[in-house]
Amino acid sequence: MLAVTALRNLTACIVVIGNEVLSGRTQDANIRFLAQRLGDMGMPVREVRIIPDVTDTIVRTINEVRAAFDHVFTTGGIGPTHDDITSECIAAAFGVPWEPHPVVWARMEAHYPPGSFNAARQRMATMPRGAVLIDNGQTIAPGFSMGNVHVMAGVPAIMRVMFDMLAPTLPVGTPVISRSVHARDMREGDLAAGLTDIQARYPTLDLGSYPYYRDNVAGVAIVAKGTDAVLAESAIAEVTALFKDLGGTPLDGEPG
Repeated sequence: MLAVTALRNLTACIVVIGNEVLSGRTQDANIRFLAQRLGDMGMPVREVRIIPDVTDTIVRTINEVRAAFDHVFTTGGIGPTHDDITSECIAAAFGVPWEPHPVVWARMEAHYPPGSFNAARQRMATMPRGAVLIDNGQTIAPGFSMGNVHVMAGVPAIMRVMFDMLAPTLPVGTPVISRSVHARDMREGDLAAGLTDIQARYPTLDLGSYPYYRDNVAGVAIVAKGTDAVLAESAIAEVTALFKDLGGTPLDGEPG
């Protein structure tokens, strides 16, 4: 894929926390959802990190990315088991106590039958001091925000409901729009020079090149992303002309 130029808008980073993702045991299903939703809000994702359930790694990573990006979204590691350490690591990163959250503790204690609100479940009611809750309609245990860091579940159905609750509280930038064109029987090497020239004329756009293979035929899709629809349309018109000049047959949109 050809290099692209970064946009300047609100920026986001996703941190996926979990040994199960790194080992291949679990396939992440949250990155695409978050990237699309955040892009629509004008907060494009500029980095994704996948890290293990290791205290030092989580604390160091959170402190790095919360200083580098406008907002950070973490998924995973807030359940009741021994390897669910995200919450206490966030407390360490912010330098605040990890302590029972009075609202969540009372809610969960009332939810479970007598004697069932055990030490494991109490971990889910223990949060960094000052945490702002992210509730969801799927489970009794919430996620939370600390400053510009938003801590959510790893289970996709739960994470999505949490994000829906969180989204109205987030700042909104100029939405990122996308325009695309593709052509079969083309190679990236055929259009690299021309595409570089077009990118230079549109420095505020991300102009991405994505090769594909369909029905034993290779092709290339070009996607223009940015905050100005007129510029994106203009850039794609130039790419369309480039395809034609090279003998290709451009088709609107991305390959199906």
